[in-house]
Amino acid sequence: MDTSFYTAVRGAMTQQTHMDILSNNIANINTSGYKTKDASFQDLIYYGLRGLDEDMQAGTGTIVRQTDTDFTGAALQRTGRDFDFAIQGNGFFMIQNPADGDITYTRSGSFSLSERADGMYLADFQGNLVLDVQQNPIRYADGELTALPGMFDFANTNGMLSVGDNYFVPVDKNGPVMQAGNATLTQGSLENSNVDLADQMSKVIISQRSYSYMLRMVQTADEVEQTINELRG
Repeated sequence: MDTSFYTAVRGAMTQQTHMDILSNNIANINTSGYKTKDASFQDLIYYGLRGLDEDMQAGTGTIVRQTDTDFTGAALQRTGRDFDFAIQGNGFFMIQNPADGDITYTRSGSFSLSERADGMYLADFQGNLVLDVQQNPIRYADGELTALPGMFDFANTNGMLSVGDNYFVPVDKNGPVMQAGNATLTQGSLENSNVDLADQMSKVIISQRSYSYMLRMVQTADEVEQTINELRG
Protein backbone atom coordinates (compact mmCIF):
# COMPACT_ATOMS: atom_id res chain seq x y z
CA MET A 1 0.00 0.00 0.00
CA ASP A 2 1.05 3.62 -0.53
CA THR A 3 3.63 4.87 1.97
CA SER A 4 1.41 7.85 2.76
CA PHE A 5 -1.10 5.47 4.37
CA TYR A 6 1.44 4.07 6.82
CA THR A 7 2.92 7.51 7.46
CA ALA A 8 -0.52 8.87 8.36
CA VAL A 9 -1.31 5.92 10.62
CA ARG A 10 2.01 6.37 12.44
CA GLY A 11 1.28 10.10 12.75
CA ALA A 12 -2.14 9.44 14.26
CA MET A 13 -0.64 6.99 16.76
CA THR A 14 2.02 9.53 17.71
CA GLN A 15 -0.55 12.26 18.29
CA GLN A 16 -2.62 9.88 20.41
CA THR A 17 0.42 9.23 22.60
CA HIS A 18 0.99 12.98 22.82
CA MET A 19 -2.64 13.50 23.85
CA ASP A 20 -2.24 10.87 26.59
CA ILE A 21 0.74 12.79 28.00
CA LEU A 22 -1.12 16.12 27.87
CA SER A 23 -4.26 14.70 29.46
CA ASN A 24 -2.18 13.21 32.28
CA ASN A 25 -0.63 16.63 32.92
CA ILE A 26 -4.03 18.30 33.03
CA ALA A 27 -5.44 15.59 35.30
CA ASN A 28 -2.62 16.28 37.80
CA ILE A 29 -2.91 20.06 37.84
CA ASN A 30 -3.96 19.92 41.51
CA THR A 31 -1.53 17.15 42.54
CA SER A 32 1.05 18.51 44.96
CA GLY A 33 4.61 18.30 43.69
CA TYR A 34 3.59 17.04 40.24
CA LYS A 35 6.01 17.90 37.44
CA THR A 36 4.91 18.46 33.85
CA LYS A 37 5.78 15.79 31.30
CA ASP A 38 6.82 16.91 27.80
CA ALA A 39 6.95 14.73 24.70
CA SER A 40 10.04 14.79 22.48
CA PHE A 41 9.46 13.80 18.87
CA GLN A 42 11.80 12.12 16.40
CA ASP A 43 11.59 11.89 12.62
CA LEU A 44 11.55 8.43 11.12
CA ILE A 45 13.63 7.39 8.11
CA TYR A 46 13.79 9.60 5.01
CA TYR A 47 14.23 8.38 1.45
CA GLY A 48 14.97 10.07 -1.88
CA LEU A 49 12.13 10.53 -4.33
CA ARG A 50 12.80 8.54 -7.48
CA GLY A 51 13.14 10.47 -10.70
CA LEU A 52 13.41 13.82 -8.95
CA ASP A 53 16.22 16.00 -7.70
CA GLU A 54 18.46 14.11 -5.26
CA ASP A 55 17.78 16.73 -2.61
CA MET A 56 14.06 15.95 -2.68
CA GLN A 57 13.22 13.57 0.15
CA ALA A 58 10.09 12.13 1.65
CA GLY A 59 9.64 11.16 5.29
CA THR A 60 7.86 8.24 6.87
CA GLY A 61 6.42 10.03 9.89
CA THR A 62 7.39 10.72 13.47
CA ILE A 63 7.33 8.96 16.81
CA VAL A 64 7.47 10.09 20.44
CA ARG A 65 11.16 9.53 21.18
CA GLN A 66 10.94 10.07 24.92
CA THR A 67 8.98 11.82 27.64
CA ASP A 68 10.92 14.47 29.54
CA THR A 69 10.05 15.93 32.94
CA ASP A 70 10.10 19.64 33.69
CA PHE A 71 11.43 19.93 37.25
CA THR A 72 10.87 23.68 37.43
CA GLY A 73 9.69 24.67 40.89
CA ALA A 74 6.17 25.85 41.62
CA ALA A 75 4.55 28.08 44.24
CA LEU A 76 4.01 26.79 47.76
CA GLN A 77 0.61 26.44 49.38
CA ARG A 78 0.35 26.83 53.14
CA THR A 79 -1.55 23.95 54.78
CA GLY A 80 -0.56 24.31 58.45
CA ARG A 81 -0.27 20.53 58.80
CA ASP A 82 2.77 19.37 60.75
CA PHE A 83 3.58 16.51 58.39
CA ASP A 84 3.40 18.46 55.14
CA PHE A 85 6.75 19.53 53.70
CA ALA A 86 7.83 21.42 50.60
CA ILE A 87 11.20 21.93 48.95
CA GLN A 88 12.11 25.36 47.63
CA GLY A 89 14.89 24.97 45.10
CA ASN A 90 16.31 21.86 43.51
CA GLY A 91 15.98 18.55 45.28
CA PHE A 92 13.84 15.54 46.14
CA PHE A 93 12.57 13.66 49.15
CA MET A 94 14.03 10.16 49.45
CA ILE A 95 11.39 7.46 49.92
CA GLN A 96 12.00 3.84 50.93
CA ASN A 97 9.66 0.93 50.32
CA PRO A 98 9.60 -0.94 53.69
CA ALA A 99 8.88 -4.26 51.98
CA ASP A 100 11.92 -4.47 49.70
CA GLY A 101 14.04 -1.44 50.59
CA ASP A 102 13.77 0.08 47.10
CA ILE A 103 14.47 3.82 46.95
CA THR A 104 12.50 6.34 44.93
CA TYR A 105 12.45 10.14 44.88
CA THR A 106 9.58 12.60 44.87
CA ARG A 107 8.78 16.29 45.13
CA SER A 108 5.48 15.61 46.87
CA GLY A 109 5.79 16.22 50.60
CA SER A 110 2.27 15.23 51.65
CA PHE A 111 3.23 12.90 54.49
CA SER A 112 1.50 11.34 57.50
CA LEU A 113 2.26 8.91 60.31
CA SER A 114 2.37 5.17 59.72
CA GLU A 115 2.28 2.67 62.56
CA ARG A 116 4.68 -0.23 62.28
CA ALA A 117 5.64 -3.07 64.62
CA ASP A 118 8.36 -1.02 66.32
CA GLY A 119 6.62 2.34 66.45
CA MET A 120 5.35 5.28 64.41
CA TYR A 121 7.14 6.55 61.32
CA LEU A 122 6.76 9.41 58.85
CA ALA A 123 5.44 7.96 55.61
CA ASP A 124 3.87 8.97 52.31
CA PHE A 125 0.35 8.14 51.10
CA GLN A 126 1.38 4.59 50.14
CA GLY A 127 3.02 3.82 53.45
CA ASN A 128 6.57 4.19 52.13
CA LEU A 129 9.04 5.55 54.66
CA VAL A 130 10.45 9.08 54.43
CA LEU A 131 14.20 9.22 55.02
CA ASP A 132 16.21 11.88 56.83
CA VAL A 133 19.49 13.44 55.72
CA GLN A 134 21.34 10.35 56.99
CA GLN A 135 19.07 8.19 54.83
CA ASN A 136 17.35 6.67 57.85
CA PRO A 137 13.58 6.33 58.42
CA ILE A 138 12.11 9.14 60.51
CA ARG A 139 10.47 8.01 63.74
CA TYR A 140 7.73 9.78 65.66
CA ALA A 141 8.27 9.62 69.41
CA ASP A 142 7.21 11.67 72.43
CA GLY A 143 4.91 13.78 70.27
CA GLU A 144 7.47 14.90 67.70
CA LEU A 145 9.55 13.77 64.75
CA THR A 146 13.07 12.62 65.57
CA ALA A 147 14.40 14.25 62.38
CA LEU A 148 13.25 16.25 59.37
CA PRO A 149 13.02 14.86 55.85
CA GLY A 150 16.31 14.98 53.97
CA MET A 151 16.65 16.80 50.66
CA PHE A 152 18.63 15.06 47.94
CA ASP A 153 19.68 15.96 44.43
CA PHE A 154 21.67 14.79 41.40
CA ALA A 155 24.24 16.51 39.24
CA ASN A 156 21.92 16.02 36.28
CA THR A 157 18.18 15.39 36.63
CA ASN A 158 17.56 15.12 32.89
CA GLY A 159 16.22 11.70 31.97
CA MET A 160 15.20 10.56 35.46
CA LEU A 161 12.75 7.71 35.07
CA SER A 162 9.16 8.43 36.09
CA VAL A 163 7.68 5.27 37.64
CA GLY A 164 4.22 6.62 38.45
CA ASP A 165 2.53 8.19 41.49
CA ASN A 166 4.97 11.13 41.45
CA TYR A 167 7.97 8.83 42.02
CA PHE A 168 11.25 9.02 40.12
CA VAL A 169 14.31 6.80 40.00
CA PRO A 170 17.72 7.92 38.69
CA VAL A 171 19.49 6.44 35.70
CA ASP A 172 23.24 6.15 35.14
CA LYS A 173 23.65 9.57 33.54
CA ASN A 174 22.10 11.31 36.58
CA GLY A 175 25.13 10.45 38.68
CA PRO A 176 25.26 9.53 42.38
CA VAL A 177 22.77 10.96 44.86
CA MET A 178 23.98 13.86 46.99
CA GLN A 179 22.54 16.30 49.49
CA ALA A 180 20.69 19.21 47.92
CA GLY A 181 22.94 22.22 48.27
CA ASN A 182 20.64 25.11 47.42
CA ALA A 183 17.29 24.01 48.78
CA THR A 184 15.10 25.09 51.68
CA LEU A 185 12.70 22.84 53.56
CA THR A 186 9.38 24.41 54.53
CA GLN A 187 7.16 22.63 57.04
CA GLY A 188 3.39 23.04 56.95
CA SER A 189 3.30 23.71 53.21
CA LEU A 190 3.04 21.77 49.96
CA GLU A 191 4.45 22.56 46.55
CA ASN A 192 1.81 23.06 43.88
CA SER A 193 1.86 21.31 40.52
CA ASN A 194 3.91 23.21 37.90
CA VAL A 195 1.42 22.42 35.13
CA ASP A 196 0.55 25.51 33.05
CA LEU A 197 -3.08 24.89 32.05
CA ALA A 198 -3.10 27.48 29.26
CA ASP A 199 0.04 25.98 27.71
CA GLN A 200 -1.31 22.45 27.96
CA MET A 201 -4.66 23.39 26.41
CA SER A 202 -2.95 25.08 23.47
CA LYS A 203 -0.91 21.92 22.89
CA VAL A 204 -4.09 19.83 23.10
CA ILE A 205 -5.68 21.91 20.33
CA ILE A 206 -2.59 21.54 18.11
CA SER A 207 -2.43 17.79 18.75
CA GLN A 208 -6.15 17.35 18.02
CA ARG A 209 -5.80 19.16 14.71
CA SER A 210 -2.76 17.09 13.77
CA TYR A 211 -4.65 13.91 14.64
CA SER A 212 -7.57 15.03 12.48
CA TYR A 213 -5.24 15.76 9.55
CA MET A 214 -3.63 12.34 9.91
CA LEU A 215 -7.00 10.60 9.77
CA ARG A 216 -7.94 12.63 6.71
CA MET A 217 -4.67 11.55 5.10
CA VAL A 218 -5.48 7.89 5.87
CA GLN A 219 -8.88 8.29 4.23
CA THR A 220 -7.39 9.99 1.16
CA ALA A 221 -4.69 7.32 0.77
CA ASP A 222 -7.33 4.61 0.99
CA GLU A 223 -9.49 6.33 -1.63
CA VAL A 224 -6.52 6.62 -3.98
CA GLU A 225 -5.78 2.91 -3.60
CA GLN A 226 -9.40 2.04 -4.31
CA THR A 227 -9.40 4.20 -7.45
CA ILE A 228 -6.19 2.55 -8.70
CA ASN A 229 -7.61 -0.91 -8.08
CA GLU A 230 -10.80 -0.03 -9.95
CA LEU A 231 -8.77 1.23 -12.93
CA ARG A 232 -6.72 -1.96 -12.95
CA GLY A 233 -9.89 -4.02 -12.90
